[in-house]
Amino acid sequence: MAKQRWAISVLLIGSLLGLAGCNRGTATKTPEQEKITEPQKQPVQKNEVQPQKEEEQKPVVVNVIDPNTKGTVKTFLPAELGFTRNPASYKQNVEQWAKDLARGTETTKGYDQRMVLDKIDANGQIIKGKPLIILDEAELVNRVMAASVGGGTVELPLTLTDSGYKPEDVAHLNEVVVASYTTYFNSGVVGRSKNIELSAQAINNVIVGAQDIFSFNTTVGPSDAAHGYQPAKEIVNKQMVMGIGGGICQTSSTLFNAVDQVSVRYVEKHHHSLTVGYVPQGRDATVSYGGPDFRFQNTTGVPFLIKAIYANGKLTVEVRTSAVYQNQIKK
Repeated sequence: MAKQRWAISVLLIGSLLGLAGCNRGTATKTPEQEKITEPQKQPVQKNEVQPQKEEEQKPVVVNVIDPNTKGTVKTFLPAELGFTRNPASYKQNVEQWAKDLARGTETTKGYDQRMVLDKIDANGQIIKGKPLIILDEAELVNRVMAASVGGGTVELPLTLTDSGYKPEDVAHLNEVVVASYTTYFNSGVVGRSKNIELSAQAINNVIVGAQDIFSFNTTVGPSDAAHGYQPAKEIVNKQMVMGIGGGICQTSSTLFNAVDQVSVRYVEKHHHSLTVGYVPQGRDATVSYGGPDFRFQNTTGVPFLIKAIYANGKLTVEVRTSAVYQNQIKK
């Protein structure tokens, strides 16, 4: 009986020791168990840096447009023309282009336009001319250079100037003669007489507004056969030669001696290479369409009217104005 109790006690103690060992020890796992219980390792993904495509830069474009028609006059691609590489050279090219655009070339007409003055017809109605148009070359260059940095649209800087008179002036400009000059010619010389007559008709009843610039060549136009002008003697390089339109310089010289009595500023005036007989020496004004011109600006501050009176062997040019202006127009 005692042996039996001892055996039971040994078994009991052994069981307790076995349990204690279980709590402190580490269980050994089979490879299969590890595969099941161990968390699956995800493969490390490297952040692949994709090369970013550079944004395609649009070329800088400068469009120059006409403010009246809204049409494109010229398109500049500054990069191709060396704006970045050599801005000084680029600017010189723009300046030359602006000059040609304003003044014209041998093959193209420029934007600059002389004023064609208004006239009064036989019924007292106005025959409209054309305004003075000036393209500001320096301002155009500045605008193109500024736009060449980032591109854009540039408008041509055009200035239009109308004649300096009021519509209500027209009915009174014929009232008072403030200046007059007469020259004489041989009416038997048919061609020359006809040329004087045609050119006199062209300048007759022209309104010269305050600050207007009168151009003889612009007002009269081409003195060629297509416009009725005839062959007559004229002075060319100190020689008397036959030419179409000979004699019109008597009209321009008579006009000069009339307007010289009022306050005007001479823009352009030339002498003949020989002395002429119809005005005193040094009192002539030679002209030739496409060449020398006679131009003056009305600086009187008031408008006046040019009257050209052609008669048998005599040409008279008068300067007339309104009675209320007559004291302002004299020198």
